[in-house]
Amino acid sequence: MNIYLNGQIVPAEQAQVSVEDAGLQHAVGLFETMSAHHGRVFRLDAHLARLKRSAAELGLAAEMDTAPLADAVGQTLKANGLREARVRLTVTAGTLSMLRQEDGPAMKVRQTVAVVPSPPTVFDPAYFERGVTVAVYGQAANPFDVTAGHKTLAYWSRLRSLRQAAALGCSETIWLNVTNHLASGAVSNVFLVKDGRLLTPIAHGEEQDEALPAPVLPGTTRGLVIELAQRLGIDVERRMLSVEELLNADEVFLTNANWRVLPVSAVEKKTIGAGRPGPVTAQLRQAVLDTIESETAGGDSQA
Repeated sequence: MNIYLNGQIVPAEQAQVSVEDAGLQHAVGLFETMSAHHGRVFRLDAHLARLKRSAAELGLAAEMDTAPLADAVGQTLKANGLREARVRLTVTAGTLSMLRQEDGPAMKVRQTVAVVPSPPTVFDPAYFERGVTVAVYGQAANPFDVTAGHKTLAYWSRLRSLRQAAALGCSETIWLNVTNHLASGAVSNVFLVKDGRLLTPIAHGEEQDEALPAPVLPGTTRGLVIELAQRLGIDVERRMLSVEELLNADEVFLTNANWRVLPVSAVEKKTIGAGRPGPVTAQLRQAVLDTIESETAGGDSQA
């Protein structure tokens, strides 16, 4: 597989990043995980817009030109002849030290940019036909952490929670924030369905004035689901949600760019609804799949 690294397409085994890279040294960096269909990354602009916002808010880059990043993604797909793929775009602060002032009149961030493609993840169809079991993970999402709500490289705690969930036979963890309200999954956003209404925790950028920051990533698939639900006439409410509301929901599902819409049939030992994917979940999952197909099929591909 060939990857894009700092302006060049190189074989993966020849790609090298300095051991002094801030991404390796301090997890100073951002990433986007995207899916390509028919040679096109679905909603690439939305992914790059989120990356740009996070880079500005966290001080990685005050002004980020995303056009070269879009071009890098296209180059990578073309170099590998990929029509269907999982694509990860990573941007770090490069070899700039974040702990000392650089010499010279102005500090210039020399970022490392990598685009790494891989075959699409193939999930067991039973996940979507029967739903998965998830575990609740204690107060891990911190609204006072300025990096919360951004897709940074600091994923150790999330992956650790997934390992603990797997030991319990669960497929994902539902993170709580410091007030014991729902935040998100370790690698996903969470939705509840109750009495025909779609409920989801408030995400970063959606807070009311003077409210605590929301430590929840505004997922691109989450945004798509909200958009489609509103188009289908399903009421959507973004608010603080309790564990009790999770356990008593009619339906629960998770979203990310990899599995799109994943039904939840149980939270640990508590069955959700009828213990199988509900009608609202099924409707929205199909709407997401149809939208991906319609927006990527036909026209010029990036590969």
